[in-house]
Amino acid sequence: MERKTVLVTGIGGNVGQGVLRNIIDLNLDIFLIGTDVATFTAGNYLCDVTYKVPYAFDTNYISEISAIVEKHRVDIILPTTDYEVYFLSLNQDKIKSTVVASDSSLAKKYLDKYLTFLHHQELNIPFAKTWLPSQFVKIDGDIIVKPREGRGSRGIEINPENPSSFSDEYLIQPLHKGKEITTAFYVKKDGSLHGLFTMERELTNGATSKSKTCNKYDAELEKIIKSMIQFQGLRGSINIQSIVEDDQTIIPFEVNCRISGTNSIRHNLGFQDVKYSLQEYLYNQEPDEVKTIEGIATRLLYDVIYPNATDENLLNNNSSNFKLY
Repeated sequence: MERKTVLVTGIGGNVGQGVLRNIIDLNLDIFLIGTDVATFTAGNYLCDVTYKVPYAFDTNYISEISAIVEKHRVDIILPTTDYEVYFLSLNQDKIKSTVVASDSSLAKKYLDKYLTFLHHQELNIPFAKTWLPSQFVKIDGDIIVKPREGRGSRGIEINPENPSSFSDEYLIQPLHKGKEITTAFYVKKDGSLHGLFTMERELTNGATSKSKTCNKYDAELEKIIKSMIQFQGLRGSINIQSIVEDDQTIIPFEVNCRISGTNSIRHNLGFQDVKYSLQEYLYNQEPDEVKTIEGIATRLLYDVIYPNATDENLLNNNSSNFKLY
């Protein structure tokens, strides 16, 4: 089989690094290119070559990605950050490679949590009630204020003294309490749902630190997801974050229109959404049947050490004697 070339963005983050590890685990003949806004990241050692690129919203981002694509004849691009999903999808016609991403119009809606709320409200799809601070009128119960755009738990405040003082770059939601779950689903090229996988999770600094398979809510989540994909344009791997309240009501509060940070855990528990992406977009194959298993996962911090190295610009999986410890 002819060697393929895959570009993975955002290799400094846990999403991109998980994607790279999943591809390597498949033992396919693939040349891996990694990009990030930093020259040197923990993900470098997983790549055959790496490039520093501007932020996705910078004017030079698309031209620099295009130059990498043409230099290496990249077959597909797997974006792993929200902004890159949007800008690469928006500029697909300028890039001589297939971007595995949803339509830019939907990527934009899911990039902004307030626009997500309006989109779901219009389609009568469950989502946490959401206000802009300028619209907010005091309610009974706790509230949470967070940025409309962004990831993790940065910029969040619970029960601030004056919620209306925040700019409309923030949003306000009721603070729903209960079990937090994260649901990945994969939408095939033809727009059909290929499968879903849910885990209970615990967070540390905004990222999953421990998770456990949870299929108790699959029937209700499948209804929500099928309502979402009836609005054409979603493709590939997508993630929903929800709270399950004590009465078992499922309340989605965020949608990530990209591969999520638990992709490496899912891969080992039978939901291999990175593999499905390669099968469809790289090899023009039907994705494998979803066969998930029960499991529990936690995360461990490793060091990547390059003995005697002096120039971080040259470090990748071709560097001699690098060590994982």
